[in-house]
Amino acid sequence: MIIRPYQEADRPFLRTLYLAARKQAWPWLESHDWRLEDFDRAVLGETVLVAEHEGRPVGFASLFEAENFLHNLFVAPEAQGQGAGLALLQAAQETFTSTGALKCLVRNTDALAFYCRHGWHKVSRGTAPNGEYFLLHYPVTR
Repeated sequence: MIIRPYQEADRPFLRTLYLAARKQAWPWLESHDWRLEDFDRAVLGETVLVAEHEGRPVGFASLFEAENFLHNLFVAPEAQGQGAGLALLQAAQETFTSTGALKCLVRNTDALAFYCRHGWHKVSRGTAPNGEYFLLHYPVTR
């Protein structure tokens, strides 16, 4: 598994991945208005890291580095369970200069368990347009 910076040639695949992975991860949300272009808006102004396996992208993470905020982490449904998510998470964590943060929808129990297994801690709960979420922190100990 290789983690590398985003390249413009990744856009078509990552658009498709973002659409498919959200539908799989959030089946309780109404998705009929979701579009491929949502990816472009979701990562605007963010650093995007791409997980590549055997020469093809299988996932991505996007970060708002100025705030040590992990905004998105998605792995193609057919590539889940092969280490891409953990590799992306670790690469994102390495960019943090202080406590890292992310929001995870309360109903996204698989993702929540994944983050908690890897050292993230729930610090608060809130509500957003997509539903209730947990704010999670990752302590940086450098």
